[in-house]
Amino acid sequence: MPVPILTAHDATGHVHLIIGSNPLASARCTKSIESGAKAILIAPPEAQLHYSLSKKVADGQIQWRRKNFMDEDLQSLGRQEVAYVVDAVFVTLGGKAHLSAHISTLCRKLRIPVNVTDSPNLCTFSLLSTHSDGPLQIGITTNGKGCKLASRIRRELAATLPPNLGAAIERLGGMRRRIFEEDHRQHDLADVGGDNSDDDAPAQKASFNQLVRDSDHDAAKTRRMRWLSQICEYWPLRRLASISDAEVETILQSYNPTATVVQSSLGLQADIMMSSSVAHKPLIILAGSGPGSPHLLTVATHRAIQIADVILADKLVPAPVLDLIPRRTPVHIARKFPGNADAAQQELLEMGLEALQRGLTVLRLKQGDPYVYGRGGEEYIFFREHGYIPMVLPGITSSLAAPLFAAIPPTHRNVSDQILICTGTGRKGAAPAPPPYVKSQTVVFLMALHRLSSLVDSLTGVNPADAPSNSSPNQFPWPNTTPCAVIERASCPDQRVIRSSLAQVVSAVEEEGSRPPGLLVVGWSCDVLKSTGGATWLMEDGFRGFDELFTGDNKIRELLGEL
Repeated sequence: MPVPILTAHDATGHVHLIIGSNPLASARCTKSIESGAKAILIAPPEAQLHYSLSKKVADGQIQWRRKNFMDEDLQSLGRQEVAYVVDAVFVTLGGKAHLSAHISTLCRKLRIPVNVTDSPNLCTFSLLSTHSDGPLQIGITTNGKGCKLASRIRRELAATLPPNLGAAIERLGGMRRRIFEEDHRQHDLADVGGDNSDDDAPAQKASFNQLVRDSDHDAAKTRRMRWLSQICEYWPLRRLASISDAEVETILQSYNPTATVVQSSLGLQADIMMSSSVAHKPLIILAGSGPGSPHLLTVATHRAIQIADVILADKLVPAPVLDLIPRRTPVHIARKFPGNADAAQQELLEMGLEALQRGLTVLRLKQGDPYVYGRGGEEYIFFREHGYIPMVLPGITSSLAAPLFAAIPPTHRNVSDQILICTGTGRKGAAPAPPPYVKSQTVVFLMALHRLSSLVDSLTGVNPADAPSNSSPNQFPWPNTTPCAVIERASCPDQRVIRSSLAQVVSAVEEEGSRPPGLLVVGWSCDVLKSTGGATWLMEDGFRGFDELFTGDNKIRELLGEL
């Protein structure tokens, strides 16, 4: 079936014929009047006009030709500039009336748009169910398959829109006209010698004889317009709907089309220029991004990514998650490396505080969950002490999700009834005390792979070389035969699982190499669903667990967009 072309038609000054005297004829007259057209009603003198029609006639809003329709009306009642041919015809008699089919045939021959009530086959155009809010119009059509359904869809779509969106569109339209006029006037005047309206301006500017390339000229003229397009494309609709005249003025004045922006030492000053120009209540959000795959983001965290003015992300937040960040939003990735973790953490805190003092929404995006070895509690305290109470959004912690994606149930009847989550690296890199062996326990070690050998030694009762001098061997050592698994980049397409035992896992990782971020799972639950089958170790590379749910590279964006 061909797809109709939907257009917004300017009917100002046009002549519309409305044939009939029923309530629907009144509705058609109202539509015509609202569009700026001249409505002419054709109905016999004895017709009983609907009350609303009679009122429009009495008020002079429509012209009533008290007569029956005649073929020549189509070519005699229109505008002079189009040879008196009418611009559109609305027939409200119904499709069963013989006159309806006759008028439709005549209009088609004369190429006059015609609409016949309840008769799609007699129409050359249909009216959409519309939502109007100032300059904003949204039209829904089912192409004659169900007008009531179209009306319902229109109502439900309109209900999702923020209030005052039409007024905001009017303001943005004014901003667009102003940018066009100001920027083009500035550059057009430069073309003819850099004239200046100030009486005391010098006769010629120093740049009068400077060569201006076409590309530079065009770029300068359109820079602010492109910037406005970015606002319309990427700002949340609710933020756009709340924009005020004062904010429009602030935005226009804060952006000099000839200015050169210099990046600050922290990398934020230039990036947040646009965001900081519009003041709103500052907000700090601590959010977890889950184990790795963007499919596992919570809806709340995805929303935070979309509304944030500045995002401060952990180094290990994977690229597919970072790809969801709008292009307008400045992002700073933590510069953490061994020996610099505390300094990098403090840098992030200071950057977040600076942005909050500007009145911005700051998202501190973390891997996993903010409160599971994510220093979320420390950051909460820091911002609270400076007068900002954080909003905290949970993330799916890799300590529970990674075993799942590796087919390891951390709890299983008659095998494991406890889960212990530990860090493999203490404060300032120190080795933490190893947990004692409990056969019915599954232990998950985070941040441990860089010191895997020492960790295994401490678990199995050997005092590791990096242990504190006053420490003693594990009093309840783990058997060397205990199954374990190294899980790296859990839930991502390049996930890797190395299944082994405490006796062999160090050798396995040394031979296979490392693919951080990763964790170590230790306990007999590692053998419940899969085992090494007697091999020293077994490596499984790649993860396609979401293929049956999501197909195509853009499905995650589509799904989150729907949510």
